[in-house]
Amino acid sequence: MELHGKVICYGDHIDTDVIIPARYLNTFDPKELAAHCMEDLDLEFSKKIKSASIVAAGKNFGCGSSREHAPLALQASGVKAVIAHSFARIFYRNAINIGLPIIECPTLAEQIREGDSLCILFDQGIIRNETANREYTFPPFPPFLQTIIAAGGLESAVRKGLLDQ
Repeated sequence: MELHGKVICYGDHIDTDVIIPARYLNTFDPKELAAHCMEDLDLEFSKKIKSASIVAAGKNFGCGSSREHAPLALQASGVKAVIAHSFARIFYRNAINIGLPIIECPTLAEQIREGDSLCILFDQGIIRNETANREYTFPPFPPFLQTIIAAGGLESAVRKGLLDQ
């Protein structure tokens, strides 16, 4: 799997309350969640995401509550991948469960700039910053996670029988 996109950057400890504020947790409608994604942190997010598809952040992205709404709001907004120094574990699992690829790459997270163009080669564990002409590595997803992401999430992979052995 390969992804090309521009980056929107955020800092450390972006919690799920900022990704999707609690006042919108009465819905699981992806369009409604997307309309309010990141609004308490970045009022321009919905405009920025129209020309970008990758979110980059610092340490502990997705910390806070275990709400499943947060990765869903990002994905519904048009985010195709999140790269961070580190993730809160429950956010990591929730993102994979819906097929949103998230990558821990501390070096890239420290060096990336808003608007940089990236090429992510998931199978090889390589991220190319085409703007800065630099390359970074990350541990590729194991085959079963690649299957889940390619299927559009865990539920879809199970329904299609892709995880049966």
